[in-house]
Amino acid sequence: MIFKVLYQDSMKRTPRRETTKSMYVEANTEVEARSMVESVPDYNIEYVEPLEGNHLEYEKKSPDFEITEFK
Repeated sequence: MIFKVLYQDSMKRTPRRETTKSMYVEANTEVEARSMVESVPDYNIEYVEPLEGNHLEYEKKSPDFEITEFK
């Protein structure tokens, strides 16, 4: 399943909507997706959203749609 993760790229600053970034990850569960992103110490996760059906197809049309892989 594909998840859209909204995050801030710094734990030191207060989260602001204007600085929120997003990434797409492939994982079996929301917990697994969150765990993968939390492996990067500076990422402050705001929200993890599962993408399915029409919502996933819509997101795939975005030029920024790219699955992020963690090693």
